[in-house]
Amino acid sequence: MTTKRTEAYGHVLKYIGVFGGIQGLNMLVSLVRNKLAALLLGPDGMGLASLLGTTVNFVSQSTNLGIPASGVKHLSDLGENGEREAAEHYIMVIRSWSIVTALLGMIVCVLAGPLLNSQTFTWGDHTLHYVMLAPAVALLALTSGEAAILKAMRRLRSLAVIQVYGMFVSLVVSVLLYYFYGQSGIVPVIVLTALSSMLLTVGFSLRYYPLRLSGVMSLLAEGMPMVRLGLAFVAAGILGSGAEMLVRSFLNVAGGLDMVGFYNAGYMMVTICGGLVFSSMENDFFPRLSSCTDHRSLRQTVNRQVEVSLLLAAPIVVLLMIAVPVLVPLLYTGDFVPVAAMVQVASFSVLLKAMSLPMSYISLSRGDSRSFLLLEAVYDVLLVLLLVVCYRWWGLRGTGVALSLSYVVDLLVVYMYTYVRYHYRVTLAVLGYAAYHLLLCLAAFSVTLLFPSASWLYWGAGVLMLLLSFGASVYVLYQKTNLWASLVRKAKGKLHG
Repeated sequence: MTTKRTEAYGHVLKYIGVFGGIQGLNMLVSLVRNKLAALLLGPDGMGLASLLGTTVNFVSQSTNLGIPASGVKHLSDLGENGEREAAEHYIMVIRSWSIVTALLGMIVCVLAGPLLNSQTFTWGDHTLHYVMLAPAVALLALTSGEAAILKAMRRLRSLAVIQVYGMFVSLVVSVLLYYFYGQSGIVPVIVLTALSSMLLTVGFSLRYYPLRLSGVMSLLAEGMPMVRLGLAFVAAGILGSGAEMLVRSFLNVAGGLDMVGFYNAGYMMVTICGGLVFSSMENDFFPRLSSCTDHRSLRQTVNRQVEVSLLLAAPIVVLLMIAVPVLVPLLYTGDFVPVAAMVQVASFSVLLKAMSLPMSYISLSRGDSRSFLLLEAVYDVLLVLLLVVCYRWWGLRGTGVALSLSYVVDLLVVYMYTYVRYHYRVTLAVLGYAAYHLLLCLAAFSVTLLFPSASWLYWGAGVLMLLLSFGASVYVLYQKTNLWASLVRKAKGKLHG
């Protein structure tokens, strides 16, 4: 393997490691936060927090005009070409529109409060909650704009630091307010968490790119192409956040707030574990993919990302399947034990997403808003339909089945579409890794069905599956990257130093 290819794989692994490590730290922080929140709020309180948080994200996605995504696309092109003055000017354009979207989001949240209340809750009047959450929507818009600037300009270290600080601030704020105010602290937690994230992100961004907003009207006019592209992202955001809101609203009506709490707990476990691998996608992979100028470099970039993501995700999936009976009581309380069955079957979605997510970024990187919107719509509609059907058949476990089945179809649809439209071709290596690890994941899932979690057969067979998956991934990554040699050089340097 050439040095250039080795460095390319090494780059992918490096930034997955950086942001995956942060996600691992997030898991530890979440362990403490979720445990305490579960004790202080209970399943119904966590369900209420999930409903309100999901609705805030829905309003945010509906009103941000796609600036977080389209801004990265436009600005990264300027940064890659070395056009510093043009890039700094476009930063002012992004900031101007971020302010507009912040005001828009806050107004919409206030005016839509009664409608959101009627569509989300079947009991009580929660309109005031949504009015009080309006500042959080505005803060999210400002944060997203500044984060887009940092991503496009490759300030990845700063993004990593922001995430670390944000985790600990969120932990302290949520635990203190839940302890003193219980469920009454949910709205303040959402607002204060958004405020802390905004202050951290803006603080780092302004350090590199000071605020200059002269000629705001002309800056807004310059940003219209970005907004036109962003409107597709708005529609996709509405679909995605709307699907999540519909899912939780359905579960609230069909099973009650405690069922929403169970689903959210399981969903967060799967999402956090997947985040160990996927957290670098938006921060590193998307800007790199946006700079690819031909089909060949695009295929290589996507396939390398798929390979490394798949190899890292597979052992995590096996570990999650086997360890979830221990993790659920540890992360939450004994009341959340039913979540384990959901998580075990939903874990497959992490492996499938490792393959589909890099492909889905292709349309985003090409500025093909219609394709991006189409693919997003197919997945979101499918998720809602499958979840309703599977929940009625299998209850909480059915929600996990729906999550995994939706990604099976999503993978097939995304690959066929990118195959035809962008001439993307998956390599034989990817297919081989996928087949091997999928079989191991199926074997691990069979273990969870055949043996009780307290038996030595369960843990013996589970550990064997984990070792086979982990060993194969380490071997391939060792062959394809110079990471081990780099670690050895650093260790020797410290010893001699």
